[in-house]
Amino acid sequence: MPADATPEVTWRPTDQDRAAARLTDFIAWANRRHDLNLDGYRDAWRWSTNELSTFWESVVEYFDLVGDGWESPALVDEVMPGAQWFPHVSLNFAENVLRPARDANRRDTTAIVDVDEQGRQHRYSWDQLAGMVGALAAWLRARDVQPGDRVAAVLPNMPEAIVGMLATASIGAIWTINSPELSAEATLGRLAQLEPRVLIAASAYSYNGRSFDVGDRLEQIVAGLPALTAIAVVGEAAGPLGVPSAPFVGIVGEPVTPSFDRVPFAHPLWVLFSSGTTGAPKGIVHGHGGILLEAVKGPGLHQDMGADDLYYVAANTSWMVWNTLVMNLAAGAAVVTYAGSPTHGGPDRQFRNLAQTKATMFATGAAYLQLAEKADVRPGEQLDLGALRAILSTGSPLPVSTWEWVHHAVKERVHLGSDTGGTDICGGFIGSNPLEPVHAGLLQGPLLGVAVQAWDEGGNRVIGDVGDLVVRRPIPSMPVSFWNDPDGRRYQSAYFEKFRGVWTQGDWITETADGEFTVHGRSDATLNRQGVRIGPADIYAALRDVPEVVDALVIGVELPGGGYHMPLFVQLAEGAMLDEGLRRTIASEIRRRTSPRHVPDVIVVAPAIPITHAHKKLEVPIKRLFAGRPAADAVNMGSVANPEAMVWFIDEAERFLARRGRGSAGPARAGADLTA
Repeated sequence: MPADATPEVTWRPTDQDRAAARLTDFIAWANRRHDLNLDGYRDAWRWSTNELSTFWESVVEYFDLVGDGWESPALVDEVMPGAQWFPHVSLNFAENVLRPARDANRRDTTAIVDVDEQGRQHRYSWDQLAGMVGALAAWLRARDVQPGDRVAAVLPNMPEAIVGMLATASIGAIWTINSPELSAEATLGRLAQLEPRVLIAASAYSYNGRSFDVGDRLEQIVAGLPALTAIAVVGEAAGPLGVPSAPFVGIVGEPVTPSFDRVPFAHPLWVLFSSGTTGAPKGIVHGHGGILLEAVKGPGLHQDMGADDLYYVAANTSWMVWNTLVMNLAAGAAVVTYAGSPTHGGPDRQFRNLAQTKATMFATGAAYLQLAEKADVRPGEQLDLGALRAILSTGSPLPVSTWEWVHHAVKERVHLGSDTGGTDICGGFIGSNPLEPVHAGLLQGPLLGVAVQAWDEGGNRVIGDVGDLVVRRPIPSMPVSFWNDPDGRRYQSAYFEKFRGVWTQGDWITETADGEFTVHGRSDATLNRQGVRIGPADIYAALRDVPEVVDALVIGVELPGGGYHMPLFVQLAEGAMLDEGLRRTIASEIRRRTSPRHVPDVIVVAPAIPITHAHKKLEVPIKRLFAGRPAADAVNMGSVANPEAMVWFIDEAERFLARRGRGSAGPARAGADLTA
């Protein structure tokens, strides 16, 4: 498509859609409440970022959030980092989430639908969920777990994880969770930082048709957490663990009406961990109030989620997207838990889950949609997706071709949006809204309350050019702190070093003249060839019509004397060979769909492409390997979902450096843990 062409409109709200949207009602309510004349989404966004305090006070009032002291101003001190939000408020996140359990009209309606790989369903009502939360909280209190103490979990995406999170929050303790597929070493690299008092863990889990006994791994984890005083075991009882344990099913067997300890707005709710691809994972601390406001604003207004909706995401619990399950519960929606493989039984597995559960909202990583497109599945022709009204893609840029595939092969009238946010705020910066049309390849706009812009290196706003994603004013869900960062230096250096007092996310974006956005990927993974910034996602998208290429990864390496080396690594389909014909096809497709600058210097076959547990490609650690960094410094193997693939890249980087007579990336398996 020519650079000046207007992208195709892939979804447009009808008058009925706009009228029914909760965001329309919120805007009308704000006009009455504050004597405003907001007309449409852009007016609402400008008001929300110009009048931050009034906007967030309005969110609290509109959603009738539970707590004390809301009458105080929302924003007292706007400095970043360290903005002071609702300093006189006391509240509890779990109390707000579980409000439907106290509503006679909703208490017996569905809160959670659990689905397994065999397609079996089990439904939990709001009343049942509240009873399990209350029972687990009582068990924690009986073990003297106090506000501020840590409760850690090693669980897959299952109802017990949601119960554990809400029970922990209800007593003011701090929650953290990891997936059981992580190695004991990788798990301890996260959990040991927090010194948890209680562990909730699965003794086994099932994935992709296989059962995995993790009893031995659980023993190692417990041995590495000396502050533990109790363990709740999900599943069959594990062997002796050296710490008193109890079966989870017994703990929650008798329902207990939950009680809630109200805590300050910024009291820690949970600790999320960064991917830790190049070092120890950073513990990112979020507060009760900030996450509650992000939950009702994001899912509640932007995604239009409410009591009639069912939210589905097959998220690994080590990825912040899992946390959006409880955030959608906070917005009043029901949710689906699914601990299985997203492709078990075929690449259309997630669409089969959507059809079976009648989910209305599907959140997924862009990588899954691309995989389904590549497999040429057509779920809309074979499944009843009548309930599905929206798809939210995240994790990486979504190619235009995949956008088109969704509307042709999945559902024509579905609101497909691409959002960008992060673990950092457990929410979004730019993304979807229900009031404006969607253009293929573009994110609809900045989210309410997010003063986002693209800036050049001099700190000037740029339109129509690539710049840093910056946020000029604070957001309530920005981290309260980093764990073990008493003077705040790590927090400051993570977001505020480049532009003083302005949040810099580390992503390259382009804002259009119409206020829509393109995301090009992480700034430290972006290629810079002949002075032109190139997004790796553009190259990956160009390979969609090359069936021999299953996956790919591209990096750019600065060479001595000002040179630049840009290799493309490709994982080939079974039986395919990288002969001269395929090389020419790959190069010509990249040139045709992007530009001559995007064509790599060399194409190399790799057995597999390394990814994180959140299914993100590891361009940055691999770039560091090829730049000569020792493997132990360049990559944390505990963050790699397929470490054997990374070992191949470590060896390949060693060969590359040897040919150039440079430093070593080895030894080849430095820091590797192939059992992860």
